[in-house]
Amino acid sequence: MARKCFFSFHYQPDNWRVSKIRNIGAIEGNQAAKDNDWETVTGGGDKKIKEWIDKQMEGRTCTVILAGSKTADRKWINHEIVQSWNKGKGVLVIHIHNITDSFDNQSSKGANPLYYVTHGTTNKRLSTIAKSYDPPYITSKGVYNYIANNIDSWIEESIQIRKDNP
Repeated sequence: MARKCFFSFHYQPDNWRVSKIRNIGAIEGNQAAKDNDWETVTGGGDKKIKEWIDKQMEGRTCTVILAGSKTADRKWINHEIVQSWNKGKGVLVIHIHNITDSFDNQSSKGANPLYYVTHGTTNKRLSTIAKSYDPPYITSKGVYNYIANNIDSWIEESIQIRKDNP
C-alpha cells in the first residue's frame, strides 16, 4: 500500500522535477497548489500559509523534501521540516538536481535542507539524524529509476528513524 506523504520543495524552479517524482506511483502525495491558489494563500500572510501547510500535512506519515539547488534554508521549507518532525512524521531529503526540468535542463546540487534545522531535545542538526539521498546517476532517467526503485524503503526507514528519535 502506498504511503501518504507530504512533499516539500521550492516551487518555482523545481515544480517540473517534482511532478516527475510524484508520478512514480509508489507514494500518495499532497497535490501542489496551483499558481492562483498559492497566490491566494500567500496573500493571506504567514498565518494563512501555516494553516495551508497544516491542512496539507493532515493524514500524512512522512515528509519528503525534494531538494533542488535552492531548496535549503528557505523559511517555509524549514517550517515544514520542523512541523513534520514535531508531529512525529518521518522526514527525508531526496536531491533532484539531475532530474530535468521542462526545458530538459538539470541544475546544480543544493545543500541538504536538514542541515538548517535542529532536533529539539538534542539540539543536533537534523541532518545528523534523518537521512538525505543523492542518487548516484547523472542522467535524468537514471536518477528517476534509482528514486523509483528505492523511495519505498527510504520512506519506511525515515518513519522508523523518527520513532527511534523522539
